[in-house]
Amino acid sequence: MIQLHDVDLKLLRVFATIVRCGGFSAAQAALNAGQSTISEQMTHLETRLGVKLCQRGRSGFRLTEQGVAIHEATQRLLSAVETFCMDADVLKQHISGKLNLGIIDTTITDPDSPIPRTTQRFVSRGHDVHLSVYVGEPAELEERVLDGRLHLAIGHFPIHVPGLLHSPLYQEALGLYCGRRHPLFGSTTEGAELLQEISTSRIVVRGYMQQYDLEHLGVSKAAATVDNIEALAILIISGAYLGFLPAHFAAQWIKTGEMHQLAPQSLQLMSPFDVITRRGTAAPPILQAFLEDLAACSRTAPALKKQ
Repeated sequence: MIQLHDVDLKLLRVFATIVRCGGFSAAQAALNAGQSTISEQMTHLETRLGVKLCQRGRSGFRLTEQGVAIHEATQRLLSAVETFCMDADVLKQHISGKLNLGIIDTTITDPDSPIPRTTQRFVSRGHDVHLSVYVGEPAELEERVLDGRLHLAIGHFPIHVPGLLHSPLYQEALGLYCGRRHPLFGSTTEGAELLQEISTSRIVVRGYMQQYDLEHLGVSKAAATVDNIEALAILIISGAYLGFLPAHFAAQWIKTGEMHQLAPQSLQLMSPFDVITRRGTAAPPILQAFLEDLAACSRTAPALKKQ
């Protein structure tokens, strides 16, 4: 019995193309090969099969009786191979199970966030999946990814924790804001004069980005610390504190006159969002599919790192 190898499939495809085109000369363009190369390939195939497949010469090209039978068998084989590949693709794309996703809070108003687009793309594939979304602060998300309660998390992770794989995703714009009861509300002061006024104000910072926030204000100590953006906004709206907020989140209070952005040109920050997954473990198909969709839907990120 003949044992088929990859080279045999390649030669059979050459044979099928020659028959479809009606001869060696006519098949040159379709195969992107010269007549001598095609002739050599056919000789190799005939040797492998042990039969004469065709007559070629001045009288033209025609299949032998064995060639007709082999051509019919080739058509059935190539059709079966194509069907197999299509079935394998379907099985590969059919993902089932539960995906546990973690995100930091207040990303819903961010037009640059790829999470809504990714979710739509992911579920529109028809995956038989259950999506569980957990909202938490960065340290908690890191812990949950490390111990396996989350497959992945998206947010600010300024310190790279051992055991986690970090992949850059996009940048979030932040500005410095105060509430309408604050003495600096409506101020257009810039530069050193503004920094001097800031130094005498109460500053509220994100606990997970504390040093980052303070360094940009030239301040050594915070008056309040929070672990989520909503708490930060509450203290700023009170009029007692200044602090950095995501511009997309603060926009609603800028519109109503409850907040004012200070020095929007000089005190605007870009804060990186990363995707974290557990290092050293093989990504299950459901996670790999979500990461592929996340990379496709991100406007600025390079391809996400694979496990």
